[in-house]
Amino acid sequence: MKPNKKIWDDFRKGENYALSHIYFQHVQMLYRYGKKFSQDDELIKDTIQDLFFDLIRTRKNLGETDNICFYLMASFRRKLAKSGNKKIPLEYSGDEDFAAEIVYSAEHDLIDKEEFTQREQAVKKALAGLSPKQREILYYKFTCNFEYDQICEIMKLQYDSARKQVSRALKAMKEILSGSDLFLFFLGILSDRNDFPADSAD
Repeated sequence: MKPNKKIWDDFRKGENYALSHIYFQHVQMLYRYGKKFSQDDELIKDTIQDLFFDLIRTRKNLGETDNICFYLMASFRRKLAKSGNKKIPLEYSGDEDFAAEIVYSAEHDLIDKEEFTQREQAVKKALAGLSPKQREILYYKFTCNFEYDQICEIMKLQYDSARKQVSRALKAMKEILSGSDLFLFFLGILSDRNDFPADSAD
């Protein structure tokens, strides 16, 4: 499989295979991503269509990237914000997949379906206690594995603010999940990544 940079460069040069590859590899991901912000299927589909139309139209002028997924998500999020109701700010709401991923990552195949469901519900409840921005930033950090500079770009945040928000969101999750083994999972995330930013005052 060709690396992202090679595929992207070929797309910018007008290679049709690269366009097909990028579209079919990412269209479903973009749709699911769009559902985290809006339940308007037509708006999401139209935004995806507009995104690829603009990419094709401007591909000779596009910058380089070695992470096509991030490039598409950042572009899609900006376009969705412009396409929706401008009186309502774009707000992250989806956490279904994120909750399931947290539970699965913590337990793998060691728990039965009923226990999995109970723990997934506990995580969903904990996520519901966070602000939309906190849920979104955790999604980018621990599901998408974005670096802080990428999170800053996609959410229009300053670097220190992004680190602070991740720190506070994780601390809030740990407080809500305290007493369960999912709490230990969050500690494991921080230990594995060695990436728990020190909190600081505003």
